[in-house]
Amino acid sequence: MSDALEELGTHIELKRNDCVLGWEVINGELTVDVALSGIIGLIEFLKTDPTCKFSTLVDITAVDYPERDKRFDVIYHFLSMYQNHRIRLRVAVREDDLLPSLTDVHPSANWFEREVFDMFGLLFTGHPDLRRILTDYGFRGHPLRKDFPTTGYTELRYDEVEKRVVYEPVSLVQEYRQFDFMSPWEGAQYILPGDEKEGEVK
Repeated sequence: MSDALEELGTHIELKRNDCVLGWEVINGELTVDVALSGIIGLIEFLKTDPTCKFSTLVDITAVDYPERDKRFDVIYHFLSMYQNHRIRLRVAVREDDLLPSLTDVHPSANWFEREVFDMFGLLFTGHPDLRRILTDYGFRGHPLRKDFPTTGYTELRYDEVEKRVVYEPVSLVQEYRQFDFMSPWEGAQYILPGDEKEGEVK
């Protein structure tokens, strides 16, 4: 299987050296790094080329690397049921880069791109209906960015008086505690029932 993926990687690089930046086979999976400007052309090629026939879009997601200039990797997963291969395309983009929508080539990209927009805040040009899909309409921020606070900005609850769900700013019911993950026998002083008799003379 690894040899077949090596051959496939070589084939794709030779045919599309205009947009393929590099590729590697790791743990039995082929990953191809692609220039943003050539992503649609490469995906169309992968779908129609007889050696590839990647006709099924499995997923689109992203990974956040806040310390990088090109902060996000947008990841596309495809399946070729004809050749029994999988491929991962990886595109490095800046926070304000616009990604071309894949919906004309793979209509199933619609909801995947909406999810990436919702969770990471990345914009897809040409998308027919780019709006949030997992969070609420008034939601602030993008939860899968690494700088998004774990508590979020707002919380919602059902209000018995107003008989509806209400949104409120996050207010923690207790101060943050520092967890040192030590065993209770090492770090903390616990008094268990009976310990007070330890020093007594019988």
